[in-house]
Amino acid sequence: MKHLLAIRDLGASDLRTILDLSQEPAPRLLQDKGVALYFEKPSARTRNSMEMAAAQLGGHPVYLQPAELGIGARESVEDVTRTLACYHSIIAARVFDHALLEEMAAVNAAPVLNMLSATDHPLQALADLMTIEQLLGSIAGRKVAFIGEAHNVARSLGEGCALLGAEFVIASPEGYGFDGGNIAQVTDPAQAVEGADIVYADVWVSMGDEHCDEKLVALAPYQVNEALMDRARHAHFLHCLPAHRGEEVTAGVIDGPRSAVWKQAENRMHTARGAMLWMLGQ
Repeated sequence: MKHLLAIRDLGASDLRTILDLSQEPAPRLLQDKGVALYFEKPSARTRNSMEMAAAQLGGHPVYLQPAELGIGARESVEDVTRTLACYHSIIAARVFDHALLEEMAAVNAAPVLNMLSATDHPLQALADLMTIEQLLGSIAGRKVAFIGEAHNVARSLGEGCALLGAEFVIASPEGYGFDGGNIAQVTDPAQAVEGADIVYADVWVSMGDEHCDEKLVALAPYQVNEALMDRARHAHFLHCLPAHRGEEVTAGVIDGPRSAVWKQAENRMHTARGAMLWMLGQ
């Protein structure tokens, strides 16, 4: 049984297979089968892309919220997982705590897909990598510069770049970078974007973030604006959305000709489909 909880759990060949499957016509592999979509955190792109991907594969997506399952409170994680597996061929979950996904996968009752956790966002990374290939023709040998706080999106994309032979560097203020690991880190955004093929930004304050004012002050010098994009010369701009124009990115960049954020958003659907096909053994 194949679970997809983090990019680092994949081999390079698995990642390559998922990206290839994402570009193929959708087989009706989930015809008359269910896909459980459990959301502890709401999302426009994740819900829409996952529901459409399941439908394209012939499946029936079922949207679930914490009050409906009572997972870990009214019922144990194991019992909820086994119950969902009675009805669904895939269990996908968007959660706060990554450990919950690991507990669900350990039951091994149905393939478990991470739609986002505090530490990882593999579905976003898959869409990012597919977009980079479409823009540049290949990923290997390219440079991706992530500007802002180190978090789940940056981690998953960095791991995907490493698997496929791309250089990944993140520019973050002191105290906002990764705590160790193999990802290249700098504090100067201008240094990060030198020679970059892709410049990536994300919101500075996400759902549930604390210390918002402190973050906004620390990250203010890390805005992706026209001057920074000019340092990268011919780079394309990506953003996982939602975007706050005037904070992490200027309108001139995200709405300009070098931005590929809408193709990137569309690819969330295609790579969700590819991920589910890989999990089902295609």
